[in-house]
Amino acid sequence: MRQLYIKQKVFSLGGKFTVKDQQEKDIYYVEGSFMQVPKTFSIMNTARDEVALITKKVFSLLPKFLVEVNGREVFTIKKEFSFFKARYTIDAAGIEVHGNWWDMDFQVLQNGKIVGEVGKEWFTWGDSYKVQIVDEEMETIIIALVIAIDCVKADQAAASSAASI
Repeated sequence: MRQLYIKQKVFSLGGKFTVKDQQEKDIYYVEGSFMQVPKTFSIMNTARDEVALITKKVFSLLPKFLVEVNGREVFTIKKEFSFFKARYTIDAAGIEVHGNWWDMDFQVLQNGKIVGEVGKEWFTWGDSYKVQIVDEEMETIIIALVIAIDCVKADQAAASSAASI
């Protein structure tokens, strides 16, 4: 089982951060587009080759995020219409998320089998997540899923703060 850590830099305008292993060695680099439409996050390996891309769909009635891994669409996260509490669904063939993904405490399952676990690290500067990879073939998909969920949360927070102004 491999353990990775995602730690975002609090004051990074473009959304640049890294995914590290237990020895604090960089494993993935994440770069968000700044002031660009559509908003994207590119996930690259250590050779700086793009392995995943998260894109916020622009012309959609409700927010929708598309996630591609190695050039093919793997899943989407979309907001469902609801009056009171924000509700999102993850559409992916054979991939499910069980637990509280809004608080970043969940398991990732593929065809009913646990392939990864995510937990938020408390008392850290910025958002930090511990990601345990059970099935290493699913590593890139799990990392992309965690970053996509974080994008959805940031988008929701921005929409909420804009609505309260």
